[in-house]
Amino acid sequence: MKYSAIILLSILGTTLSAQLTGNEVVPILSQDQEVNFDGSYRTSYETGNGISAQEQGQLKNAGNKDAEVEEVQGSFQFTAPDGTPIQLQYIANENGFQPQGAHLPVAPTPPPIPPAIQRALDWIAAHPEPENQGNNKRF
Repeated sequence: MKYSAIILLSILGTTLSAQLTGNEVVPILSQDQEVNFDGSYRTSYETGNGISAQEQGQLKNAGNKDAEVEEVQGSFQFTAPDGTPIQLQYIANENGFQPQGAHLPVAPTPPPIPPAIQRALDWIAAHPEPENQGNNKRF
């Protein structure tokens, strides 16, 4: 549930700061919540100013304390103050928070490894150092 609380607060903060100006009243067009006895849940809402969000979560590997993890996935959308439509899909699980959206920056492709360094790496991989070769420490 900790992921869902963080995500819900970030969505709320983002959407409120992006959409509300002054004393504007925004109607809730739809809202749905379902919480099950096993801890899984679903929630969604849509507002009159174009904000919508949906999220669902469940406990994976329940009962296995070493592998038990909550997985949350969802999406939200709104229009930024500059008129840009923002749509974000996400999943949060044992691998962390993984957002996807056209507005998110993309890391540049790293440059290729120079040929001389690649040859050295290939040679090292083909000639591994023997383990514990007479305990010849050089330092």
